Amino acid sequence: MVRAGVVAHPSEWAFIGYKEIQAPHERYALITYERLRELLNFRRMGDLAEAYRGWIEEGIGAEGQLRNGKWSESIAVGSESFVMMTKEKLGIKAKGREVVGGDGSYELREAPAAYNGILGHKNDVLRSENTYFWEDSL
Repeated sequence: MVRAGVVAHPSEWAFIGYKEIQAPHERYALITYERLRELLNFRRMGDLAEAYRGWIEEGIGAEGQLRNGKWSESIAVGSESFVMMTKEKLGIKAKGREVVGGDGSYELREAPAAYNGILGHKNDVLRSENTYFWEDSL
């Protein structure tokens, strides 16, 4: 919602895990704090909250407003074992999808489809000889 301009900071959006990580709920929590803390290798929840705050600040910096296809175009993002497990659980639905990545970060993605394969001859009208330049008509 930050990138969309709805809020200036994730703390301003009620429906997000940011607030819950910064001030963990004692009851009715949506996040399993101990498991999250273990997965991210933090001893205390306060340390995790501080690091998360830093990650967010870095993420919403000058380049943080840019869309990152890793998160919005992938079926799964994470460790190689997590992505492979997700692909395996998808079974036949994972056909044609590939695991890409390295350095500890992997994605399960669909191969990009070419417009020509989808549109066929329907995009022939978009050829350069059909272009009309306004400057030339004056």
